[in-house]
Amino acid sequence: MSLTDRDKERIKAMIDAGEPLPSKYRASLFADPHEAELIWPGKTSDVTSVVLPFQSIEQIDEPRMEMNAQVGGLFDFDAKTGRQAGGWSNKLIWGDNKLVLASLKNGPLRQEIEKAGGLKLVYIDPPFDIGADFSVDINIGEDTLRKEPSVIEELAYRDTWGRGADSYLSMIYERLLLIRGLMDPNGSIYIHVGPNIAYLVRSIVDEAMGSARPSTDICWKRVTAHGDSKRWGVIHDIIIWKPLSDAFCWNPIYEPYTDEYLDTKYSNTTKDGRRYRLDNITSPNPRPNMMYVGVGTNHRA
Repeated sequence: MSLTDRDKERIKAMIDAGEPLPSKYRASLFADPHEAELIWPGKTSDVTSVVLPFQSIEQIDEPRMEMNAQVGGLFDFDAKTGRQAGGWSNKLIWGDNKLVLASLKNGPLRQEIEKAGGLKLVYIDPPFDIGADFSVDINIGEDTLRKEPSVIEELAYRDTWGRGADSYLSMIYERLLLIRGLMDPNGSIYIHVGPNIAYLVRSIVDEAMGSARPSTDICWKRVTAHGDSKRWGVIHDIIIWKPLSDAFCWNPIYEPYTDEYLDTKYSNTTKDGRRYRLDNITSPNPRPNMMYVGVGTNHRA
């Protein structure tokens, strides 16, 4: 858009006062093309850069029975004990996931992740019931006990839920930026969220992970509807799938047909015993009145 004299005076006054300029002037003031993005209060592309040491609390991997089965790389194991000797795989890390991600990205384990080519698959399941107080009612016989949020739950979600959707999006966005820095260029990420916030999360996923591939929604149907007779029930969650490139890994999953299905649908067999079925191959959308124009005459199909 072109700037009016009033716009110019306002921009000059804001610069003199050290105030941030509204985003609507970006396309007019800067040569870079203006890309669509989701804006909310407190949005920033800054990420945590802290590096915290990881301390082993418990090791539960069982010694390997086959000591000669040397694998190499991330899965090296000690020949005497049979336990994993190093690497970052097969670890359950306890702590604030933002600090854990920052430590993986900037700490010594980053080298191990890069040797493996980066994270190939990421699945995150953040809380998505904005405004929830995380208390639970438990029925015991005829009595009902109410479990209040623990101290850890209050600390974990106080900042996230205290300011509504903007603080929730900031929480998700920063973690997505950290995850993106750890991923393989051809990796994929799955984000499980609720339908009430999925449309916003989908926008920041495309922004944080790049727009080379569009995100796809997987609708996960709940067992029962969460509603009553006065409204449509909330019957599904959303799992957002975001591949980072066209070279993502895809493993088709097939289930064998039942004998009943085969006997019903593929009742015919060839001489060598292969099953097949007869089907109608007539076009589902015939167009008998379509006119084809030939050389010197008209032909009606």
